Amino acid sequence: MQPSALDRARELWAALTRVPGAFPGRGEVRVAVSPGSGLCPPEWAGVVVLDGGVLCTVPSPELEETMLGLLRAGTDLAQVPAQEVLGPATLAYLDAADFLPTHLAAGGTEVSGLPPGHAGVLALLASVPEHEARESGLDEAESTVYVVRDGPEVVAAAGYRTWLETAAHVCVLTAPGRRGRGLARAVASAAVADALAKGLLPQWRARFAPSRRVARALGFREYGRQISLHLGR
Repeated sequence: MQPSALDRARELWAALTRVPGAFPGRGEVRVAVSPGSGLCPPEWAGVVVLDGGVLCTVPSPELEETMLGLLRAGTDLAQVPAQEVLGPATLAYLDAADFLPTHLAAGGTEVSGLPPGHAGVLALLASVPEHEARESGLDEAESTVYVVRDGPEVVAAAGYRTWLETAAHVCVLTAPGRRGRGLARAVASAAVADALAKGLLPQWRARFAPSRRVARALGFREYGRQISLHLGR
């Protein structure tokens, strides 16, 4: 019997710490010193919460007690006076049995596939503000990129990049002025179906409500959140 999406997500994030140890159980907190952690950028502290368990990595022993104290006190990390903060972002995962696919965009528009880095996908990325392009992560997609076109123009796209040969981190972007029409759901559905066919764990990380709604419409369940802090020394 295959482990649940939540169990696979726990294993994924524990492995991304790049130090031995399991993901903590509900109500538990674990802080590990790991300069090479994959939970956050280098020299940052990274925190992942899944189903009430809290996993944190810090780049140096000097920060270990600081973060442990903050986490055990239930501090709102978004309000900590850090030099920089990334997140918080919601983490959602999908069991294959819960997948709710959609095959067509609004109006019956078909979804097709393009190679990553295709000029049409790059043009879509260039059409949005830089922070939106970065948030989508579409420039890092490694899979086939599934798109909806209006003539030659790509107006919505989704793909994924693989984490530790375990998870498919889904990347989605819709052109301004084309949102709210089901395009994101259609292209994301194709990307998720591709990931499931390869035995990967679909992962959806989002900060904003519209993106979270798309994930829920496809059957994703929100299990936790992620935040990264640049605390300095």
